[in-house]
Amino acid sequence: MSAIIIDGKKSALAVKNQIASEIKRTNKVLGLGTILVGDDPGSVAYVEGKHRDCAEVGINSIKVNLSATASQSEIVNAVNELNKNSKCTGFIVQLPLPKSVDVQKVLAQIDPKKDADGLHPTNLGNLVLAKNSIIPCTPKAILSLLNEYKINLVGAKVLIIGRGTTVGRPLSILLSQKESNATVTLAHTGTKNLSELLLDSDIVIAAIGSPHFLKPEMIKSGVVVIDVGITRTAHGLVGDVDPKVSDKAAVFSPMPGGVGPMTRAMLLSNLMELSNQ
Repeated sequence: MSAIIIDGKKSALAVKNQIASEIKRTNKVLGLGTILVGDDPGSVAYVEGKHRDCAEVGINSIKVNLSATASQSEIVNAVNELNKNSKCTGFIVQLPLPKSVDVQKVLAQIDPKKDADGLHPTNLGNLVLAKNSIIPCTPKAILSLLNEYKINLVGAKVLIIGRGTTVGRPLSILLSQKESNATVTLAHTGTKNLSELLLDSDIVIAAIGSPHFLKPEMIKSGVVVIDVGITRTAHGLVGDVDPKVSDKAAVFSPMPGGVGPMTRAMLLSNLMELSNQ
């Protein structure tokens, strides 16, 4: 068996073209703000990619770069400045932040109406209530790709490995809503029967940041596998899933080239939605 490979770049391009057309048609003036703390190569590259996307579709960029030694109050001040900036119609705080910073306190300072990442407590709460105002970008990207590739979610046994607040937990809520109607299991460090769950799952989504954790022998034939994890190693960026899984899976979203490009596209999609609220 050779898996169908999900092409996130192609899907993202289609989304960006649609957004560019809408901006041109409506003459909307949008501005995406980013707050970057420090000079982590991965974070820098990711933020630069977001602003390249903005330039391609006609969205203005507002960049706030702080030093790695920036205090929590300095970061909060930067958030408040973007909250007040009329040219900024939505923004994100690039994660991760320094360990000395309380991430949730910073995110809670974002105006929910400018929360392009969907990580403010209000927007996460709306997700729990199935109001789905602004959905976190990576879960939104995963659902979009599953739908585009016509993966049947109704009644499907979905195993999400990783319970992080940016992917695992919000994704488990999103896929279990009535629109998708999947049966979702969220595995984590306390899960004792992971091997059994893996072999019983129709869809496996890995989001733990452990290089090539998921091996072909750990899954059943014909499963759908989505790689969300990313780790910087001496050999470059590596996902959570061993690429050899593609020989056993029916559909495989690799890293890079799968969820990543669509996550950035969903950020632009969220910015458009914020402008319509």
